[in-house]
Amino acid sequence: MKREITYTWRARELMARNGINSAQALTDQLRERGITLSRSQVWRLVAQDPERISFAVLGALCDVLGVEPNELIVFAASDARTLRQKAIGNAAPLPDLRDYRPVRARIVTDDTDD
Repeated sequence: MKREITYTWRARELMARNGINSAQALTDQLRERGITLSRSQVWRLVAQDPERISFAVLGALCDVLGVEPNELIVFAASDARTLRQKAIGNAAPLPDLRDYRPVRARIVTDDTDD
């Protein structure tokens, strides 16, 4: 079965714990570590779940927040639901037709001459 990977980006929560209340404050601290990002880029980094992030930015962000990467990004893996499973939701499960094999047909001829 396919696995579905999801993640939780906890930058905002960790910023609040460290008393960093604005993207500007984070921008200044990242700049001290050699990462030059615009205010809008830092705001997107904080407000949205990033799809891609460079290791340099990730390392600097972890250093600013005083955490390890696994504290900043929490991953979860689960079995992927098929479209069929998503469509039926919590209703009674339908049988999976892939579990059934076709039955060979038997052709019978009628040889009676009436």
